[in-house]
Amino acid sequence: MQELIRRRKRAGFVGRRDELAVYRRNFDIPVDDERHRFVFRVHGNAGVGKTFLVRELEQAAIERGALTACTDESVDGVPEVLGAISARFARQGWPLKALDRILATYRQRRYEAEAAAAGGAGADAGPSAGAVVAAQAGLAGIGLLPGVGVLATTVDPAQLAEGAERLRATLSARLGRQEDVQLVLDPLRVLTPVFVEELGRVAERVPWVALFFDTYERTGAFLDGWLRDLVTTDRYGGLPANTVLTLSGQGRPDPLGWPAAADYATDLPLEPFTEAEARQLLAMKGLVEEEVVRDVLRLSGRLPVLVSTLAGSSPATPGDIGDPSATAVERFLKWEPDPVRRSAALEGALPRRLDEDVFQAAVTGDAAGLFDWLRSLPFVRDQGGRIKYHEVVRAPMQRLQRTSSPQRWRAGHERLAAWYGRERAAAEGPSCGRWRDEAWREPRLEELYHRLCADPTGAFGDVLRDGVEACRQGTVTARRWARAIAEAGEDGNREALRKWGAACLAALATGRGHGVDVLGMMLARPELGDQDRVAVHIARAWGHFRTEAYEESLADYCRALTLNASSADAHHGRAVAHRAVGDWAAALADLDRLEALEPGRARAPRERGETHRRAGRYEEAVTELGRALALDPADALTLGSRGQARAQLSRPAEALEDFDRALLIDPDYGWALVRRAHVRGQLGDTEGALADLDRAERLSPSWAWVLGERGDVYRFAARYEEAVAAYGRALALDPGYAWALGSRAVALAELGRRTEALADLDRAVTLVPGYRWAYEQRARLHRAAGRERAALDDLALAARASGAQGIPRGPLPADESGPARPAGPPPPRPASGE
Repeated sequence: MQELIRRRKRAGFVGRRDELAVYRRNFDIPVDDERHRFVFRVHGNAGVGKTFLVRELEQAAIERGALTACTDESVDGVPEVLGAISARFARQGWPLKALDRILATYRQRRYEAEAAAAGGAGADAGPSAGAVVAAQAGLAGIGLLPGVGVLATTVDPAQLAEGAERLRATLSARLGRQEDVQLVLDPLRVLTPVFVEELGRVAERVPWVALFFDTYERTGAFLDGWLRDLVTTDRYGGLPANTVLTLSGQGRPDPLGWPAAADYATDLPLEPFTEAEARQLLAMKGLVEEEVVRDVLRLSGRLPVLVSTLAGSSPATPGDIGDPSATAVERFLKWEPDPVRRSAALEGALPRRLDEDVFQAAVTGDAAGLFDWLRSLPFVRDQGGRIKYHEVVRAPMQRLQRTSSPQRWRAGHERLAAWYGRERAAAEGPSCGRWRDEAWREPRLEELYHRLCADPTGAFGDVLRDGVEACRQGTVTARRWARAIAEAGEDGNREALRKWGAACLAALATGRGHGVDVLGMMLARPELGDQDRVAVHIARAWGHFRTEAYEESLADYCRALTLNASSADAHHGRAVAHRAVGDWAAALADLDRLEALEPGRARAPRERGETHRRAGRYEEAVTELGRALALDPADALTLGSRGQARAQLSRPAEALEDFDRALLIDPDYGWALVRRAHVRGQLGDTEGALADLDRAERLSPSWAWVLGERGDVYRFAARYEEAVAAYGRALALDPGYAWALGSRAVALAELGRRTEALADLDRAVTLVPGYRWAYEQRARLHRAAGRERAALDDLALAARASGAQGIPRGPLPADESGPARPAGPPPPRPASGE
């Protein structure tokens, strides 16, 4: 029965025959034929029938035996898209079980990670600012790790990796397995290869796989780059050749977005129906009276969605549509004889998202049975349990209510704001991360939207204050917050709101991350008081810090302290920023003030210990980190920091004790494993050191510094061939790892391969011109070969480099230092950003 009904519905499909024919013919062209297309891009204005065409294209693919899936704007990220595709495949008898398992793990681990960070800015539970800026750079751009190019002249190459590992270790302490940490920090890198592998498995057993991505104007922001990589690169593996993708959205495709798209993509632009097509649809609906047809054509603008809506409403006589000023929506409501249904249709247009619960809250009267009626209307789309009005219909419905009864309009939005407020309050609890928690965030965004529609002047101040935290959560959350403002301005006909929301969205699209531009715009708003501006300055300083704009960060922290000299978070943040630029005295002064403001908390002594350690004052570091541990003895990261300071003081037994305790608390604390391996290697415990490095490599297989330390352990044990091999593996992962080049040169020299050793040292000083230790080693090799002039030149270069800040010294050769090695660029430590 259902299949017969679907056939009859498809038989009534009008227009778009050329587009449908192009798509169908593609299945007859072999995939290795240059005429075959792997991507179709449907585009056109709202209401032209893109979604209806996508449904027809999907049916055409099914008729050719394709396994299909379609997503739309109901998804908010790539992981959700993968989940929707997997669910659709499963309904067709092709489950993607491996993908389902890792998606379930991802959702659980992401929630746990959000809970781990629930301490907020400046809380002991979360990573420090420096740790997260390093994580942002180190994990989102692996090319910055470590000791590459110009970065090495201004930033210790270990700083980025150390901060990244701190964040990784913080999450590891909560999540357990390092694979889960990587899943949270970079889900696409983990999830996508599994998806591609699963797709390849099922594609071998079906003729075609057809994927459809509708409402691309909304989802393209997060989908476009991912899909482009899937189609045009091997980053995630090879897509099966019998896969066809269809992207459907309002905007025209960017000609620069997809490289050489003409070779593999076809564009299908859609315009409103021709008059002949619109008349054909009306005739099929039984509307043939010329006056009725002319009025429908005029009111609909020949937009397919409105032609269908007006035709489906079946006006009884030509006189029913005689008012030339009536809008399409007014005509639709006039033709619906039931006043309860008319009212429900109008009130159902108030929410941005609609399910049966929201519909019950929106409708003032008895809504029993009306939701099923509403979802049957031609302008309403199903979205997996929810429904959504087409924009072409919802906007005039909103406008009709706003202009015909402003009080009813306001009361409806107040009612919905209160309902969403109760939903948001129900999601709150001890473990709720508020803006980090989707269960809290979604009703809060809808609550803000409806409050702005009901009372834009009274609500705007609270909306701005919410925006501070939304910006701290990242661009995606900030964009959703700004879109709520823009849409409230559009739907409520409030030009100031619409412009503000649009300006925020434009600022968030500039590529300057963390909402710093939007936060700057907030500072000019009169709705915010001084304490609100303190919060804005701190949030913007944090955003600047995460992009390594340290001077701008310091300036914002100073402005915050000018407004409130007792802001503990501002003192903490400014201390971290001072430390990042090497101003130890200023950092310590801020930490003194911080401890006076919050005595008895571990934050100030912990950060003071970190500051001393980075300044090379290891005794002071041990003392302060000990104070922090007395206040928080279960902090594995602080134990790791003290262990490293003790190792620098040549107190290996105490260092091992700290590393052991840290690893009992967090067995997956990768940095502590590597540092313990280093100490064990110095003490001659080669097998223990290698066991630690084996574990560390399983946790972080792509981190070159772990392999560099393995090379050191072999070198300490005079196993030079194995040392050279380990350094080579490190350099294969990071060709710019200058420290590994210097270390390998020492091992090569021990093997008598001095030409290769000199080549490594040449590369090292090219990468890091201030690499003093490498000049000294090159001078030693030149002198051993009788090249006294070259040796003197290198020693002169080493002397000039000796005062450089942040330049790695590198290892000393075994014949000068014995089995121990003063650290060059120390391997990354998960501290507050070093």
